[in-house]
Amino acid sequence: MNTAFHIAWRYLFARKSHNVINLISAVSATGMAIGAAALILILSVYNGFDRIIESNLSDLDPDILVTSADGRRFTPDAGLVERLESDGRISSVCRVLEENVLLVYGDKQGIALAKGVDSLYEQVSPLASHLTAGEFSLHFGDVPQAAVGVSLAHEMGISPSFLDKLALCYPRRGAGIPLAGLSSSLGSVSVKPSCLFSINSQTDAGTVIVPIETMRRLLDEPEAVSGLELRTAAPAGRKLFRELESDLGPEYRLLDRRMQRPAIYKMMSYEKLAIYSILIFVVMIVAFNIFGSLSMLKIEKSGDMQTLRAMGADRKFTRRIFVYEGWLVSLAGLAAGLLTGVGAALVQQHFGVVKMPRGFMISAYPCVLEFGDVMLTAAGVALIGFLISLLAASGRE
Repeated sequence: MNTAFHIAWRYLFARKSHNVINLISAVSATGMAIGAAALILILSVYNGFDRIIESNLSDLDPDILVTSADGRRFTPDAGLVERLESDGRISSVCRVLEENVLLVYGDKQGIALAKGVDSLYEQVSPLASHLTAGEFSLHFGDVPQAAVGVSLAHEMGISPSFLDKLALCYPRRGAGIPLAGLSSSLGSVSVKPSCLFSINSQTDAGTVIVPIETMRRLLDEPEAVSGLELRTAAPAGRKLFRELESDLGPEYRLLDRRMQRPAIYKMMSYEKLAIYSILIFVVMIVAFNIFGSLSMLKIEKSGDMQTLRAMGADRKFTRRIFVYEGWLVSLAGLAAGLLTGVGAALVQQHFGVVKMPRGFMISAYPCVLEFGDVMLTAAGVALIGFLISLLAASGRE
């Protein structure tokens, strides 16, 4: 065993002449344990909320979206659709046509993203589980119907129980500068609102879903789509993504869920990084207790250090003793914190012990323990303990 480490190990459990040194060391270890446990728990709860957000987004966004390379509307090749539909890893291929349109409902007007979807979308989309009013149906006989975001509906006074129709307006192709008013250059189609849905604030405030035939009639493009939405039989991995990308060629662009909403996922990553940084800073402040305990220990053991130097030990050797001593204290706290944090996170993840206040969509705080968070916590706390110990040991003896 390393001699310096052996001496540090003996000092850790040896009786000190001043009990305050033992007390400060215990407080330091306890603080490191609380910090490590808090890091794991808070990051796990944040992961849980992230999963809920991702789940809500996935109910509207496909696993993989296929668009044209230039981002324009296109007419899908029949062979392309057949290849995708015959791939056993893909459970459904839905044609969609999206465009920003002017909405008119009574005397209210607004701009929204109109998403035209085919009949298969009604069967495979989980949107029905997010309804706040009405029934998810885009056809009532020959009458086209619409699903409207709840915030947009409240702003414009739209209700499925009303008989009024919602008009979607878009500039006619080839229309010049109107002389008889703006309305003369707009094409329009009418739909009956059938339901209201709530997924997230952005979608709720600016999205309406209609049959793709209605959107094609409005845009005067009988065969066009803006994309093909693929839902996979299993979670879409990078292997499937790369294989499809290679198979479809350069004229098409593939987007996974993170690529479809980069701003939201970037914001979630930055928020998690900010939380980790704040908690690590708190752990750093707590770790300065180790600096105090080591400084006092160096004074108490100055006689031992002089004896070691008389026996031939250099200053580097004696400093290593105190580095090991401080690091052992921090590692002891880290080990306790990891056990406590992982245990508490697993209990909350599987049993939901801590409940959410009433009025939320979930009953208990969501918690998802990830191995990467445990390793990141362990690395961060251990590094802080080492650096503080090194700083304390490098002071004057």
